[in-house]
Amino acid sequence: MAKKRRPQTQAAQPRTGNTPVPVVGAREPCPCGSGRRYKACHGREASHAAVELVQRPFEGLPGEADWVALRELVPAATVELHLKGGLPEGVPSVTLATVLPMAWPALRRDNGAVLLGLQNDTATGDLSRDLADTLQRALTAEPGTPVAAGRAAADGPRLQDLLDAEAPFEPQVHTGFEFWVENAENATGEVAASLERANAAAIPTVRLAGLDAAYWCETPAKNHLRWVMTVPEEKLLDALARLHAAGTSSLGEGTRLVGSFRAHGLTVPVWDLPSSMGAAETEKPAAALAERLAAALADDSPLTADERRARGGLTSRQVTLN
Repeated sequence: MAKKRRPQTQAAQPRTGNTPVPVVGAREPCPCGSGRRYKACHGREASHAAVELVQRPFEGLPGEADWVALRELVPAATVELHLKGGLPEGVPSVTLATVLPMAWPALRRDNGAVLLGLQNDTATGDLSRDLADTLQRALTAEPGTPVAAGRAAADGPRLQDLLDAEAPFEPQVHTGFEFWVENAENATGEVAASLERANAAAIPTVRLAGLDAAYWCETPAKNHLRWVMTVPEEKLLDALARLHAAGTSSLGEGTRLVGSFRAHGLTVPVWDLPSSMGAAETEKPAAALAERLAAALADDSPLTADERRARGGLTSRQVTLN
């Protein structure tokens, strides 16, 4: 279950008295003049000033499972976002991006378009509120400038307050990060070198057609199917246990259900696939598995002894990302 390393961002801006202390790198000297590293001084203050963790920050948004997948699984993807009441004057578009150059929280292009980064560390325990705060600041930023990290007000709006709940959420997965810059094919110098490094580190990933938040990815040893599901965890584990005990939880020869992990309140089952099984070859057996899973979810009878053992095995292999 290989997982990319998420770029790190700076913490929220701490203060000493009424004077703000600039945010710097964790290992740099603290700007307050204490002589200690930032992470051991005012950086510690910022990291400890978190609010209570919101378990499902994307609940209520269209495509909640895809929000989680783009946050945790997908290296390079974008989604057009639709705001309640439409776009402000001078903002031609708002685009969610998995990650931005230099791990910027957001970026306002020269033409006024906004890019909002999803895979950044945030200052509080409510990812939705932090992203909403960044988005609001990006909408009013000067064109051609990045948006720095900040701390959302405890009573500030969340994404659910800003985004149109009736609009579609349609991720576009990319093979690389050319969406970072306009006319990427003409990039030269450090820009071209940065793109090359980022693209080389990205795990090839494909969103399977016809399925919600099911992502195939390629790793050196084997491929994987990682499928984010909004079904309540206990019910989902029961259904997967029924399939596993019946020998029908795989996607065919050489594949197997290896476990699951939790991310942002949702469960993500993971299947190992042979390296010869590409995304196109995965779609049909995954669709058939979805039908078997739907039938198992509709079964409310008590688990058999074999199914309970299967469930215990699945539970023992669970991990939690956040």
